[in-house]
Amino acid sequence: MPCTRRLVPCLMAIVALTPFSDAGAAKRHLEVADLARLQAVASPACSADGQWVAYTVTTADAEDDTQRTAIWMVNWAGTEHVQATEALPSAGTPRFSPDGHFLSFLGSRGADEKDQLYVIDRRGGEARRLTHVEGDITDYAWSPDGKSVALVIEGSVDRPAGTRAGAAAPKPIVIDTWRFKDDRRGYVTAADRSRIYLLDVATGAVRPLATDGHFDEATPAWSPDGQSLAFTSDHGPDPDDPGTTVLYVVDPKGSGAPRRVAHYYQPNRLRVLWTPDGRRLLYTVGLEPRLDAYKYDQLAVVDVASGKSAPLAPSLQRQVSAPVMAANGESVAVLIEDDGSQVPATIRLANGRVERRVSGKLSATAQCGGGGHLAVLASGDYETAEVNALEGTRLRRLTGHNDELLGELELGSVEDISFKSADGTEIHGMVVKPPGYEPGRRYPAILWIHGGPVGQDEHALAFEGYSPEFERQWFAAHGYVAIAINYRGGSGRGPALQQAIVADWGRLEVEDLLAGVAYTVATGLADPARLGIGGWSYGGILTDYTIASDSRFRAAVSGAGSGNQISMLGTDEYVLAYSHELGMPWQDADTWLKVSYPFFHADRIRTPTLFMGGDRDFNVPIAGSEQMYQLLKVQGVPTELVVYPGQHHVFDRPSFYRDKMVRFIDWFDRYLKPAP
Repeated sequence: MPCTRRLVPCLMAIVALTPFSDAGAAKRHLEVADLARLQAVASPACSADGQWVAYTVTTADAEDDTQRTAIWMVNWAGTEHVQATEALPSAGTPRFSPDGHFLSFLGSRGADEKDQLYVIDRRGGEARRLTHVEGDITDYAWSPDGKSVALVIEGSVDRPAGTRAGAAAPKPIVIDTWRFKDDRRGYVTAADRSRIYLLDVATGAVRPLATDGHFDEATPAWSPDGQSLAFTSDHGPDPDDPGTTVLYVVDPKGSGAPRRVAHYYQPNRLRVLWTPDGRRLLYTVGLEPRLDAYKYDQLAVVDVASGKSAPLAPSLQRQVSAPVMAANGESVAVLIEDDGSQVPATIRLANGRVERRVSGKLSATAQCGGGGHLAVLASGDYETAEVNALEGTRLRRLTGHNDELLGELELGSVEDISFKSADGTEIHGMVVKPPGYEPGRRYPAILWIHGGPVGQDEHALAFEGYSPEFERQWFAAHGYVAIAINYRGGSGRGPALQQAIVADWGRLEVEDLLAGVAYTVATGLADPARLGIGGWSYGGILTDYTIASDSRFRAAVSGAGSGNQISMLGTDEYVLAYSHELGMPWQDADTWLKVSYPFFHADRIRTPTLFMGGDRDFNVPIAGSEQMYQLLKVQGVPTELVVYPGQHHVFDRPSFYRDKMVRFIDWFDRYLKPAP
């Protein structure tokens, strides 16, 4: 059947994706034009037999200045690469039907249309739309027999159009929930709660599970025999006071109310897995609400019949993600965050023993399994994220969407560093040297701070959203030594260092950052007279803290940051962390003043600072940058404020992303490099 230019054509021709290699070609530095060529690979999903892996590829569309995403497939041998759909305004969450005949995904025709569930026959034909709902479908799961699909839908299935901000005929938004903001969703009301529905694939009928609909529901997981459906909910005394999660099991046929099997603190990423025998459930567990901002997810297991639960690997002091159950039920594959890397590992269900699968420095961020195979999305210091086959203790590349571009580039060398902070605590980080680095020469240096605070600078070349790893290479390509410090409050080295800054933001982090800069100066890498600092999100916040505490930096970039945390309460989306960690302002005004140090000590700032942010950012609202800009402006400190219209915390307009990257360099060059 010939392909057509409809929403999704028939399976497109097999495309060769061979790594680019030209040993004789001269390498060049990263340039602004390269930003439009980058392809973001994400969301791997394996077929049940493990012979195919589906994934998404997102690219920049220069014609309409948007991002577009296509669904791709690769076979396990890595010899066949199939673009299953054309690049769409929205496409994601690919899944194979249980029999492997169909590939499903969430997608839409236009940027303003809600995602619907589509399926495409892998043997040929055009995509078929399975849903016609008004709510937002955020997740889904096929039943084992392929006759039903559990849908997670935010808002009502048949909710009238025009009831949310930005619709064609907007109506007033009546706020009636405690947490009423979400960076991508916008304002959130009780009508926007997510609920699980069952789709009959044959008829298209959609019906809700036997729940009351007053609580958020997520992560549907079918039992192996299809007779039960597990899901999570914030069902508690008050749905507006989150922080805990309840795990339920329900008969999907509708007989009987959901049965509660576990109650636990909410993790960062909700995941639920059945063991192959259908007797136990594995699920991710978080920390108490007071430590909501410092989560490190762990796995627990519960017996479905008795409700008896226990942590799976209590001695593992590292965050886990992306669990995949082994077909024999004896182990679960996970990704473990560890000291600048994320690595594949296996946890034995019988004794909780953890076995690291791959050595070396890498960042594995997603994985899937099927037929005894495991596919891992991984990147490294000099490779962007690609799909890999995990075979024994090594990764075998299956895709290479950015190989041609990377084959043209000379990237900066990445080296680990370790040093003591002011109080003697050992801190780790890394430096990226400019391509062609000359030993003995001191370079202008930029301390580039990762967000979070929970997170880490990794051995990766990630470029989606705000990505400090890629931005460090961007600085190195323009002649700077880029410094990355995994400060206290971040993750990767256990909960003690992670929780060291609870209710004490800015103090220890700044000590660690300054100690890292001093180390690079002492080792002869950085020129002490040409130091810059910057970051995005919590990296922007820490930039504000640091320049209000120390005057050694000659230029700063504070992206999506804030200095007055008092003004953030009620305007951003972190009320849970504020209320449980800091308390209300009238309960502890001194703590609120302490964590708002940059705002109340802005008179100490002498560093020329560029402030940036999106005007729709509900994560760290642009007001945080506006306030700091204004305080520097009235003092005569050189400063600029760049507001990106229509952008959230993470930019999705390619031209704005490129503009941001160029402004980084222009600002630092202005103050850290001599005039030509």
